[in-house]
Amino acid sequence: MAFIKYLTDEEIDSADSVDDTDNILRIHSVHAKVMRLHYDLYVELMRGPGPLSTAQRELIGVVVSSINGCLY
Repeated sequence: MAFIKYLTDEEIDSADSVDDTDNILRIHSVHAKVMRLHYDLYVELMRGPGPLSTAQRELIGVVVSSINGCLY
């Protein structure tokens, strides 16, 4: 977990709250509106209309994360 103080679910305005059960976006809660915008961008890129299937998009994400040494 990050060493930056972030907000708890109760401290985030409901309009800015996101479904982040794995806490990957939680660090953005220092500016909760940005957390909402980041999540909306993610959903649009991964689930919105486009030439790639969701599985293909997820596979690209896994490969890039692996190359970058991400642990999640």
